Amino acid sequence: MQGLRTRARSDRGGRGPGHPRRHLTGVLLGSPGPNTGLVSQEGQHWTNSSFVHSFIQSFSKHPTLGTTHCLRSRSASVSCDSEGGPEKYLKIATQENTMKDTDIKRLLYVHLLCIFSIILSIFIPSFFLENFSVLETHLTWLCICSVSVTAVNLVLYLVVKPNASSKRSSLSYKVTRFLKCCIYFLMSCFSFHVIFVLYGAPLIELALETFLLAVTLSTFTTVPCLCLLGPNFKAWLRVFSRNGVTSIWENSLQITTVSSFVGTWLGAFPIPLDWGRPWQEWPISCTLGATFGYVAGLVTSPLWIYWNRKKLTYKNN
Repeated sequence: MQGLRTRARSDRGGRGPGHPRRHLTGVLLGSPGPNTGLVSQEGQHWTNSSFVHSFIQSFSKHPTLGTTHCLRSRSASVSCDSEGGPEKYLKIATQENTMKDTDIKRLLYVHLLCIFSIILSIFIPSFFLENFSVLETHLTWLCICSVSVTAVNLVLYLVVKPNASSKRSSLSYKVTRFLKCCIYFLMSCFSFHVIFVLYGAPLIELALETFLLAVTLSTFTTVPCLCLLGPNFKAWLRVFSRNGVTSIWENSLQITTVSSFVGTWLGAFPIPLDWGRPWQEWPISCTLGATFGYVAGLVTSPLWIYWNRKKLTYKNN
C-alpha cells in the first residue's frame, strides 16, 4: 500500500523521467551555448527560432503546463508567459508573413505597371507618328520607351515608397539628391557607351545608336537603383554583393538588373549571322534583348520571391 501511494504521488507531481513536464523543464532551463541560443540538459543546441517552435509544440500538446520561465540568449532575450505565450509568437509570425505577402503583392503591381508602360510605348506613338514601328523608327521608339519607363518608375516609387525614411528632409537636400541622381544616370550612360565600344560597337559611324542603347540599358538598370537606393554607391555594392539584400524590393532589383544585362548580351549573338533580317542591324537586337530581359525579370522576380518566401530571411527583419 505504501508503494502504491508513493507511485501515485510521483505520477501526480510529474517527476517521472519520461514525463513531458520534466522534458520541457529540461529544455527551458538550459544553459547558454557557445554559438547560438540554448543547450538543453541532453546537450542539444537550440536557436531562438527552433526553441520557440519546440516550445509551441510542447505547449500545444500539454496545455496544463503552467510554469513561467524567462530565457535569455547571447543575441536576444525571449520571455514566455504561461498564458498566451505561444499565441504571442504565433501572432508575431503571422504578422511577419502577412507583411511579406503584402510587399509581394505591391511588388507585383509595380512590375505589371512597368510592363504596361513598355507596351504603351509600342502602340500609343503609332496614333501620333506616321510610319512608326519598333524596327523602322527604332531610335524614336528607344527614346519614347526610356522616357515612359523612367516616368513610371519615378511615380510608382514615390507613391509606394518601399524605403521610406522617417526623417524629414529639407528642400535643398531634395534638390541636391535629384541632381546627384541625374549625374549618376549620365555617368551610367557614358560608362555603358564606352563598354559597348570596347566590345566592338562602331566608334563614330553609329555613335547615336550606341548611346541610345546605353540610355535604354541605364533606364532598365540604373533608374530602379536610383529610385530604390538613391545616389548611394555603397548601398549599390551592398545590394549586389553576397547576402547583402535587406528587403524584397532589393531582391527584385537584383533579378531585374541581371536579367537586363543578360538579355543585352544574348541580343548581340545574332548580329554577325548572315540571316539578312532587319532586326540584326546594330543595335536593334541588343535593345530588344535588353527589353525582353527586363520584362522577363519583372515577371519572374515576384514569382520567384513568392515561391521562396519561407526561405528568404533579411537582416532588418
